[in-house]
This record gives sequence, structure tokens and C-alpha cells, in this order.
Amino acid sequence: MAFKLLAFAALIAVARAGVIGAPLAYAAAPAVAKVAVDTDFDPNPQYSYSYDIQDALTGDSKGQSETRNGDVVQGSYSLVEPDGTRRTVEYTADPVNGFNAVVHREPAVAKAVVAAPAIAKVAAPVAYAAPVRAYAAAPAYLG
Repeated sequence: MAFKLLAFAALIAVARAGVIGAPLAYAAAPAVAKVAVDTDFDPNPQYSYSYDIQDALTGDSKGQSETRNGDVVQGSYSLVEPDGTRRTVEYTADPVNGFNAVVHREPAVAKAVVAAPAIAKVAAPVAYAAPVRAYAAAPAYLG
């Protein structure tokens, strides 16, 4: 609170000294900047794409396809869930109805058996016994 009071008092002192409130010099009006216009704008965009992944090594199975014609998008994607069921989602999107999706689930599919990588087997290690040393009687010290 004391800081605010001190700052306010300093502001008043500066204003009374004539530093604040002095007439400002006005600069010339700034030049009007040109606005960049995107000439690549497509008022009716259209595209179509799809992909599919089937990886037997990892068991990854998924895919997607989608088409767009103007503001209307239609597509679907599918993937295998961790429990083995296949989830397929079909969707549409347009300015009138918004985004709508329908989800389908198919029962678990038999998982592909993934072969374990071949590892060269090493023969069992040969038993090794430390050499046995025979110790002579400790020498007698004569003192």
C-alpha cells in the first residue's frame, strides 16, 4: 500500500513540474499498409486420400479414407483395439448438419502369431573348477 501511495505522489510531482501534460508533437499520418491477399484461395476445395497399414510383425492394423467436395467431408477409419475387436468409424461433416459419426464394432479377430526372432543358442557353459593348491606348512620363524 505504501508503494502505491509513493508512486502516486511521484506522479503528481512530475505532473506539477510540467513534464506530463506538455503539448505533444504530432508526426505525419502513417502510410497505409497494403493488405496481402491470398491468391491461392480455393472457394471449392476438393481432395481425396486414403492409407492402410497391415503390419504382421507388430499386429498393427489400421486405415483411413476421406474425400472432400467443397464444404462436405465424408470418410471412415478403422483400427484394431487392444482387446482384438475392430472399430470402424464412418463420418460426415457439412455446414448444415455439422459433424456426425457412426461407430461400428466387429468381434475379435484371431491374432496373427508372431514368430519370435531367431536367437542362436549357445551351448551350456562347461563347468569350471578352480585349481586346487597344496600348501606346505608355514615356515617357522626363529626369533
